[in-house]
Amino acid sequence: MKKKIYMAYLMSLAIGTVTGCGQNAKASENTVQMETANEEHIEKNYIEPGTKIQSLEEGLSVVRFEGNYGFDEFLGQGGSSSDDGVAEYLSDALLSDIPGLLMGQNPFGCSTLSVKNTEGGNLFGRNFDWNTCNGLIVSSRPEEGYASVSTANMDFVQAGGLDILSLPDTAQAIIGLYAPLDGMNEKGFAVSVNMIEDSDTIEQDTDKPDLTTTTAIRLLLNRAANVEEALDLLSQYDLHASMGMMIHLALSDAVGNSVSVEYVDNEMVVTETPVVTNFYLAEGGKYGIGTTQSHTRFDILSETLADQETMTEAEVRDALNSVSKDNFGDSQSTEWSIIMNQEAKELTYYHRENYHQGYTISVE
Repeated sequence: MKKKIYMAYLMSLAIGTVTGCGQNAKASENTVQMETANEEHIEKNYIEPGTKIQSLEEGLSVVRFEGNYGFDEFLGQGGSSSDDGVAEYLSDALLSDIPGLLMGQNPFGCSTLSVKNTEGGNLFGRNFDWNTCNGLIVSSRPEEGYASVSTANMDFVQAGGLDILSLPDTAQAIIGLYAPLDGMNEKGFAVSVNMIEDSDTIEQDTDKPDLTTTTAIRLLLNRAANVEEALDLLSQYDLHASMGMMIHLALSDAVGNSVSVEYVDNEMVVTETPVVTNFYLAEGGKYGIGTTQSHTRFDILSETLADQETMTEAEVRDALNSVSKDNFGDSQSTEWSIIMNQEAKELTYYHRENYHQGYTISVE
């Protein structure tokens, strides 16, 4: 598809800290029964993403993008220190004279855990907690870099007065690729961004090239094979928190290394941990700052891991269920939960706390 066809729609594009979106579904006929820790059986559907957006159910869609979406060129011109700059790059690099950009913001909560798989390899689990939104799963096979599957929340993308879901499928896929919240690549490296409620933000200012929160995740998915490589990559860039939100990153690789990456006084701090929620884990004056509920979720998951040295995918699913928003009676929901099998290179999605219906997508 010619770039000018779909980029003509990117008027007043804005990318917030988080992203996703959707339209018409296709699940493969190949299904299996997965047994949970309490002997329940649930249907697990294998999905083959196409280049047209497919709606899995209301509020969750999937699409495949193959080829060059300009990310190496984005890095080559120095990256960007703001979401506005990312939006300008998307517009200017593929068309020109795109008018003024608008931004949106809302806080979100999340939980992650990393654990050895009972059947071999490692599993990474992730809950994304937010208001009802449109999530877009993007399967990517770039010309340069690793294949990956990532998730974006399209409610944090604005295109002037246009409905973001009315943009051409290719345009939505590219936007989603620049605004991932989580994902896993073909090497089994997994990453998630989690918010911390704190008045501080991240604005590193050296002579290094710049990244926003979501473009940092894209960089890691494209280029990091493991946690060590991810940390090295992050050290080469100045990070700028999207929308001024304080965040930390949960990183996990196929051999079971798992860390949180936090920015305290604009200095990167790495803490080994299998569980990340929404408070600082770095030792020092910031430790523990975050929501009370995030401490509760952290304790629940930590106790689960203390009782089980290994877990099945179903047990990880049940652990995510135990800390989903429905347990806390607030207005948010767990919009998606993901079990990432870092050995099999498969991600299984559960939408809006329906843990009886899984959608499994292979990275490879």
